Amino acid sequence: MIKKLSAYIGEYMAATILTPLMVTLEAVMEILIPLIMADLIDKGIDTGNMSAITGYGLLLLGAALLALAFGVLSGRFAAVSSSGFAKNLRQAMFYKVQTYSFSNIDHFSTASIVTRLTTDVSNIQNAFHMMTRIAFRAPAMLIFALAASFRIDAEMSMIFVAVLPVLGLGMFLIIRKVYPIFNTVFRNYDKLNNVVQENLYAMRVVKSYNRQEHETEKFRKMSGAICRDFVTAEKNMMLSMPLMQFCMYACILLISWLGARAILASGNDAALGLSTGELLSLITYVMQILMSLMMISMIIVQLTMAKASGDRIVEILEEESDIHNPEHSVHEVKDGSVVFDHVNFAYGKRDGHRGQNALSDICLEIRSGETVGILGGTGSSKSTLVQMIPRLYDVTGGRVLVGGVDVREYDMEALRKQVAMVLQKNVLFSGTIKENLRWGNENASDEELRRVCRLACADEFIQDMEQGYDTMIEQGGTNVSGGQRQRLCIARALLAHPKILILDDSTSAVDMKTDALIRRAFAEEIPDTTKIIIAQRVASVQDADKIVVLDDGKIAAVGTHEELLASNGIYQEVYRSQNRTGLEEGGVA
Repeated sequence: MIKKLSAYIGEYMAATILTPLMVTLEAVMEILIPLIMADLIDKGIDTGNMSAITGYGLLLLGAALLALAFGVLSGRFAAVSSSGFAKNLRQAMFYKVQTYSFSNIDHFSTASIVTRLTTDVSNIQNAFHMMTRIAFRAPAMLIFALAASFRIDAEMSMIFVAVLPVLGLGMFLIIRKVYPIFNTVFRNYDKLNNVVQENLYAMRVVKSYNRQEHETEKFRKMSGAICRDFVTAEKNMMLSMPLMQFCMYACILLISWLGARAILASGNDAALGLSTGELLSLITYVMQILMSLMMISMIIVQLTMAKASGDRIVEILEEESDIHNPEHSVHEVKDGSVVFDHVNFAYGKRDGHRGQNALSDICLEIRSGETVGILGGTGSSKSTLVQMIPRLYDVTGGRVLVGGVDVREYDMEALRKQVAMVLQKNVLFSGTIKENLRWGNENASDEELRRVCRLACADEFIQDMEQGYDTMIEQGGTNVSGGQRQRLCIARALLAHPKILILDDSTSAVDMKTDALIRRAFAEEIPDTTKIIIAQRVASVQDADKIVVLDDGKIAAVGTHEELLASNGIYQEVYRSQNRTGLEEGGVA
């Protein structure tokens, strides 16, 4: 994990290296201060030598100022390197997610990806900051302080050595108990984000059914679980504090007792044993050594959290898309013809086994420029079928041909430029109407924008807006109606000038008259484009060149409106259900 993540330090390597260097120099200065203080007491204050007091005082001041300067520089370099590392890590994760196929996205929930991009990266950033500063400062301080204390009195310094195994064993037992709890916490974070995302996305539904209390209770339970786990973890981690304090005060008491006896025995002469200044230095080193150990325990806590977060980040970075460009890919789509040749498809499972087939033995031929309607009940895999065409998923059996070439042989960018899809869930992004439309073609002129909007029957309501095509669209298109959102998405797809246009139930929110106008415009203005229309209403597809009836992932019938009305029971039932009351409304999904 460390090797994988460290590759993203990148251009911040210099700051990363300078941080521990500055920290080490800071630690050296802080170790020198007690030694200078010992000489100040023994050679200046005790003897009343003012020149020695002045000299050692200036040395003390210089060492303190240098320690401050090195500390400030280490803090600055650590902030730059840790923030830059987090930036690179988020960017790498985001770019990686962009390469995922739909099946890869199915593996990670949206809430989980958001948590990994935010909370988990923040944990890694904090751990990295501590690693470059405290993780170098604490060991350096520990080593230098031990060396200095052994230089003063090796026998008395063995007290420090005796304490280290006690602290090490205690910290090991605490971390061993806490690490699984942090793993659980981050899994619960995913669930909490999922609850929030679902609630906000479906806010209108929640309010219309008066389910606010139910959703609040769901959130309370998840946040309560996270709180309980964190409290449990912190309770265990807090055991390190009394352990540290016990060791610290035990060392101070022992050194004070033994040191006082040594000073009496030597007559306060450093040459014969131990002096007052050296005893004060030893007590200072006790504080420094045990503070270093306390900082190490803090690092271990942070690394314990970061380990769980790092594993989750590496999962994102190591996930490989199961859809790749072939080595010698085809870059030109000849025409808009589509052939399904004995196609089978099943959604994948992460244990390597696939579920039940969503599509079974699909054989269908669509000529270039044809208009094809697809009708079927809920769960009949209508959307799954058309997602095979731009290779959003790969077939698990058979093949799909576009322009006479297997879609797996195309360069994916070239294929998807020629296959425009208006998905079942229409999405607009925050920005102007122009900016949203130019997702289809970023170089499109204003005249082209108006032309496709007229085809999609969107120009009229856009012109009625105060700012026209410069009207701001809020995130998700919440300031336009469902029908307006659908028409804008259709216009955006048309702007790409595709050879194949797929409308996945994309006119369900528009009225019958507008639906008919859109279909007539398609027939007159883009006759050479293959149009595949998934619809709930028979009226939306009855003028198609052929209609495909799907049932449970299989083709039940193919024919014109008249042929199916005369021969297919499923089509007859749908038609009757929609016309029984004289209402042209979708009776099936």
